[in-house]
Amino acid sequence: MLLYLTEYLSQYYSGFNVFQYLTLRAILGVLTSLGVKAGTPTMGGALILVAVAVSTLLWADLGNRYVWVVLFVTLSFGMIGWVDDYRKLVLKNSTGISATSKLIWQSAIALSVTIFLYLSSTTPAETALIVPFFKDIAIDLGWFYVVVAWFVIVGSSNAVNLTDGLDGLAILPTVLIAGALMVFAYTTGNVKFAVYLGIPYIRDAAEIVVFCGALVGAGLGFLWFNAYPAMVFMGDVGALALGAALGIVAVLVRQELVFMVMAGVFVMETVSVILQVASYKLTGRRIFHMAPLHHHFEMKGWPEPRVIVRFWIITVILVLVGLATLKIR
Repeated sequence: MLLYLTEYLSQYYSGFNVFQYLTLRAILGVLTSLGVKAGTPTMGGALILVAVAVSTLLWADLGNRYVWVVLFVTLSFGMIGWVDDYRKLVLKNSTGISATSKLIWQSAIALSVTIFLYLSSTTPAETALIVPFFKDIAIDLGWFYVVVAWFVIVGSSNAVNLTDGLDGLAILPTVLIAGALMVFAYTTGNVKFAVYLGIPYIRDAAEIVVFCGALVGAGLGFLWFNAYPAMVFMGDVGALALGAALGIVAVLVRQELVFMVMAGVFVMETVSVILQVASYKLTGRRIFHMAPLHHHFEMKGWPEPRVIVRFWIITVILVLVGLATLKIR
């Protein structure tokens, strides 16, 4: 929005041309969305979504289709979470939205977006599966791209939601991964960097940098109040939306496999639940003291802050591994 205003004003003062630089707009996006304030004890994730949406609309190029895709996915999944939280907190319905209904709505949104992306793709790189550590391996997925993208978006959304069980546990990994994806978006959307690093060049991916910057800024602002002991909580409205946001960005920059590495904490939390349920149904025994995994360590006597910080440290390591794939090819 402000990009168009600065373009117009640059006719009268050339200094406004500085706002054409993507890096500056990304920084402004971070600073704009950083102003998340406390005030909503639960469903505080709605504050994150407002900050991200406003910041992206202000500083991103609204003529870029990827900008609208990431906003649509994020806000749509946030709406699912909002309805779930509203039923639990306001209507006092302890079940909220049933798991089946939630999955149906998530799938409907994810499939509609991924089908649109597949049909509107203009280059093979936009739908090929990129294999990390190899320059020349890109698997042509065809229509299977829709399935892979659906799995990443819906899986990421639910994984973040499962992880959001301790103060600050989910939000900092989200910020770290969003920051890493911002690097991938910038390099993927810059033809010189893409050629140099041996990754696919996708022109529209560059503007996602502003969105990722907004995620980073809003997440840090939220963490100020969500750190242990939390004064504000994310709720499903935030967790489902942020997970979906990370998933769709990973899909757009064609780094689904690297994303699964960087999101290792979210993955192991989800896997712990799957294994726990499967083991109990098949054998009547539990693998963990309690699932998701962070509760297992709490039951073992770890203080909550120790669990949180150690999971943060693991995420830092995994994000660095993911970024290393840019160069190690």
